Amino acid sequence: MTEVPPPFDPELAAALEQLGPDAGPGLAPEDIPARRATGRELAAALDPTRGGAFDAADRWVPGPPGAPDLSLLVCRPVAPPAPGPLPVLYHVHGGGLVLGTNRAGLEEPLTWAAELGAVVVSVEYRLAPEHPHPAPVEDVYAGLLWTAGHAAELGADPARIVAVGASAGGGLCAALALLARDRGGPRPAGQLLMSPMLDDQGDSASARQLAGLGTWDRSASATAWRALLGERAGSPGVSPYAAPARARDLSGLPPAFLDVGSAETFRDETVAYASRLWAAGGVAELHVWPGGYHGFDALAPDAAVSRSARAARLDWLRRLR
Repeated sequence: MTEVPPPFDPELAAALEQLGPDAGPGLAPEDIPARRATGRELAAALDPTRGGAFDAADRWVPGPPGAPDLSLLVCRPVAPPAPGPLPVLYHVHGGGLVLGTNRAGLEEPLTWAAELGAVVVSVEYRLAPEHPHPAPVEDVYAGLLWTAGHAAELGADPARIVAVGASAGGGLCAALALLARDRGGPRPAGQLLMSPMLDDQGDSASARQLAGLGTWDRSASATAWRALLGERAGSPGVSPYAAPARARDLSGLPPAFLDVGSAETFRDETVAYASRLWAAGGVAELHVWPGGYHGFDALAPDAAVSRSARAARLDWLRRLR
């Protein structure tokens, strides 16, 4: 039987159509260098100070044992709304594990930080395929260790570090929560997972339904997972610190916020992960945004469903505090 995809929200569909026929949802290995260059140009245009609202500085900190130092972008509000140690939004960028910098996707975390009076720490992790698993997640963990250990220096509260990320960044945040639990490391106060990339197997109903549609499809995911895992992608025995959907035990994890579009590749793996968090006795809030494709709120920020999604994330962060 043909699997009919759910429709896109009309406002989101109009924004997608404006991209033109060349902006397909796939990603081939040979596309990676050009996509990286474009992403760096876009990220370089970001003002991490938000017009002087934040003190922003790049910090080089120790990486994992035997690995190079890490770059962390630290953004601290110039005029915090309240005295005392501030919460931290520990940001992990998206980009399919093969693209992006610590400035990519930072607009929304900076908006949250301005509203909440929070420090933003954004980690630049090594990218696949040059640096396969476990390099990305180990870098993300090393950045968390530094952030928690230097919280006083940042004017921050080490007990209020929330891991936030979209797409591959969301998957890495979920892996970070698992790794911190299993190593007895700093426990994030929460994990905000936006359209997270969780499952290397790529054979869910939503992955099949949305093949060739939207902004990211199963062929792009296959490229990303092969870059990270090589021939192991999709086979038994993949580490849960690479693909969190593979984790057998989801107990003892921080409260989670998960959201995803109803018309995107990662829909079913996100819903399944939330269900498994509940089954393990965990706290999770799940939103499935009707008609949303991957990254819809970034592409069409003024659409009604995009405004609802962004408001729900900020509301969860407020309640988490």
